[in-house]
Amino acid sequence: MEDVLAVQKTLIILGSGYTARFLFPLAARQYPNVFATSRDPATHLSHLLPEQRLRFDLAQPETWKTLPDSSNILWCFPAAPLNLVQQFSERLKGQSRRLVVLGSTSAYDTGDSQDYPPSWIDETAPIDLTKPRVQGEEFLRTYCGAIVLRVAGIYGPGRNPLKWISSGRVTPSRKYVNLIHVEDLASICLLALERGTSGETYNVSDGTPRTWNDISAIAQQRWGIIPSTSIADGEPGKRISTARRTRTLDYQIRHHDLYEELSLL
Repeated sequence: MEDVLAVQKTLIILGSGYTARFLFPLAARQYPNVFATSRDPATHLSHLLPEQRLRFDLAQPETWKTLPDSSNILWCFPAAPLNLVQQFSERLKGQSRRLVVLGSTSAYDTGDSQDYPPSWIDETAPIDLTKPRVQGEEFLRTYCGAIVLRVAGIYGPGRNPLKWISSGRVTPSRKYVNLIHVEDLASICLLALERGTSGETYNVSDGTPRTWNDISAIAQQRWGIIPSTSIADGEPGKRISTARRTRTLDYQIRHHDLYEELSLL
């Protein structure tokens, strides 16, 4: 693996969403220079110093020149549409950098399988290339050496699965769900920059798939949350394997007890 991180002093976080808010302070401990981008930095990055903000919009090529050359990049928004991803990739050519792209476990195509419990899914499983973001991720991985993280459902402060249940956003069902605490995700992103293999894909979850039946039952027992009517014969969901990530990035999940974490949110 190329030791770019050892000499790289600048990191750009493309996209200023939920995960980036946790990434930035963690990254600032490792990099002398960290920048975050937004289409509207003054509005969405007001918590950062002006010199830490960059205006960037994939749909506006004139903003691409704001990015410092040869900086490591954490790409935190959907890599779509493909034509703009391909055009932007020309901006990265010939520069010594590491690129990590945040994808989603929704990329995996399970077809019409109704096996239950569902088979474990690792990084060799088929993906759905009809999805625009998957097309972009695969282009960046194949042609730019990007490290793609297929990320499970993200939870943490301000994003509480208990509220998803109480609001009816999710209902009790046999469907398996995979989750990752945002603080673990932030740490894994930085480790992927440091230790990940260029052009490789890693699944990111806490490693313990659970059903919405189980989570809803605990929510009712511990916190008195009454869920919506359950779905009798819903889809099986996915069980995501994190063996490759565990083996390569050597990171121990800190927020492994979902129910303890929910009590703290």
